[in-house]
Amino acid sequence: MRDTDRTTPLPARARTTRAAEARRRSPAPEMATIGVYGFDGESFVRRLQHADVHLLLDVRQRRGVRGPEYSWANSLRLQAALARARIGYEHHPELAPTTELRRLQYAEDARRGVGKRSRRELADEYARRYTAEVLDRADLAPIVPVPSGSGTAALFCVELDAEACHRSLIAQRLRERHRVAIEHLRPS
Repeated sequence: MRDTDRTTPLPARARTTRAAEARRRSPAPEMATIGVYGFDGESFVRRLQHADVHLLLDVRQRRGVRGPEYSWANSLRLQAALARARIGYEHHPELAPTTELRRLQYAEDARRGVGKRSRRELADEYARRYTAEVLDRADLAPIVPVPSGSGTAALFCVELDAEACHRSLIAQRLRERHRVAIEHLRPS
């Protein structure tokens, strides 16, 4: 056998480039987003199953939620429930807003007279700064889904409305730069 007949592994950059090219040629991959509010633990898992979610991508900074009605969404309990349902879990703190950014949003909520649980949209300054300080620096390639027919992934945070949460900014970036089709899951 000649040396030229052997298959040699491609360098990592070439593999990444080929994977990106394959994604560009294939149908748009799908992804979902979902929040904590409005669900209990059982209805949350059922909603994920109904949407054929196989992987939950937690983009929260603090992986806990205050209040006994949402204790199911605290990290260890949530991961146990997902494991029982055979849904994978990954935490992506690099996509979480910083404490400073969260405080900026809370100040705007207070100015508008809305609570975190009733917020309908993000403050313009928060969206601008989150995009510049977090999203523009993040490598989204590891979470870009590849169409496979084996279920979808869901970006997960707290707010009921995706538009009131930074996960909508991540979803928008995935849609614009990676042609990902996004579905925002809500309670039934």
